[in-house]
Amino acid sequence: MPSYQAVLFDFFGTLTRSVQRGVAHVGTAELLGCPTEILTEVLNRTYYERASGRLGDAEATLRWVCAQAGVHPSDHAVRAAVASRHRAVRADTWLRADAVPVLAALRQRGLRTGVISDCTHELPAFLPQLAIAPLLDVRVFSVQVGRCKPDPTLYLTACQRLGLAPGDCLYVGDGGSQELTGAERAGMTAVRLAAPDLATHMVFNADRDWRGPTLGTLGEVLALVDADVEAAVAGVGGRTG
Repeated sequence: MPSYQAVLFDFFGTLTRSVQRGVAHVGTAELLGCPTEILTEVLNRTYYERASGRLGDAEATLRWVCAQAGVHPSDHAVRAAVASRHRAVRADTWLRADAVPVLAALRQRGLRTGVISDCTHELPAFLPQLAIAPLLDVRVFSVQVGRCKPDPTLYLTACQRLGLAPGDCLYVGDGGSQELTGAERAGMTAVRLAAPDLATHMVFNADRDWRGPTLGTLGEVLALVDADVEAAVAGVGGRTG
């Protein structure tokens, strides 16, 4: 059993607590002249088009969303709404209390760390300001790569940037976007985070048929990698020439 050299994490719902759209999104809808419920419906059904980056930058994407919603705001309103949406997504994002300690402990153990996230334009903009940023060796965002999970491109991009093979990597996620199945198909070992707060997490295309190992807290990752190291050492010690 090989010892992991990197642990790669989903972002929303894994390194963060459960995510739901908060009240700040109402302001974005108002700026666009769009009823909040209509904007929410369009955002939900177009998530993967937007998260793939295929619609252009944040302003172009929001203009496309407005067209789907049947509203046609001014350029000034769109720019203001882009800034409003950035603030709203940031306001929805709360790191888990153990996210920084777990990442720091993994790095102290000599493991590389990273994020692989399906996301729209907001996360790449504000992640550098989060406390986890200095603890990540690689950041792979769907909106920049042009693919969404479970496409293997995302996982293999992370491996390439780390200079590692997929089999060297452990992937941890809540199971949205069939990410666990995708990680395994790419050659990684995958585990599901099933923290209690995720019962209210906003999820698209959940990995409902996946039946692999499950963690109750993010901190349990440390016990998992420690057990992996012990098994690897025992395997080496037990060999005969």
